[in-house]
Amino acid sequence: MPETQAVLASSGLGLVVRRGAPQPDISTEEGFKQALLGAKSIIRSTEGTSGLYFESLMERLGIADAIRAKTTLGPSGRVAEFVARGEIAIGVQQIPELLPVEGTVFLGPFPRELQLNTVFAAGVSIHSQNPEAAKRFIDTLTDPASRAVLKAKGLEPMLPAAP
Repeated sequence: MPETQAVLASSGLGLVVRRGAPQPDISTEEGFKQALLGAKSIIRSTEGTSGLYFESLMERLGIADAIRAKTTLGPSGRVAEFVARGEIAIGVQQIPELLPVEGTVFLGPFPRELQLNTVFAAGVSIHSQNPEAAKRFIDTLTDPASRAVLKAKGLEPMLPAAP
C-alpha cells in the first residue's frame, strides 16, 4: 500500500576488536587499511551485503592479496562472537550486528568514503491480514521518539527529529 511506505533507518559497516586488545584508529582510509593489514586475523560474513562488499572493497583498496590468507568467512549470525572468544582479532559486519556482542569494543564505522549503507524501509502489504495493526506498527517505528532507540541499536535514523 503505497501510502504506508516509510524509510526508517540506514545501517553502515564497522569493525570490532576483543575487549582489552589494541584499538587502532580506523577513521581515515589509511588508518582503516593499516588496521586490517596489521591484524593477525579477520572475520567477515560469508553471505550478505557486508561480506560481499568487504571482499570487493579490499580489491579496490589493493590489499586483498595481503589479507586473504588471514580472513575467515564466518557463518550467518554475529561474527563478532569469534572476536569476543579471542579466536579472531577483527570482526567486520553491519554495525547493529556488532554492537550487542559482549566482550568486544566497537572501533567505529568504516570511513565515510569507504562506507556502504543499507536502507531499511517498511510498508503494509496489500495482502496483509491485519493492515490496521501493521500501519500502527509502522507509525510507532516512524514516530520521532523512535530515533533514540534506532540510534542505540546502531542504526542511523532517517526520521524527522522530535520537536
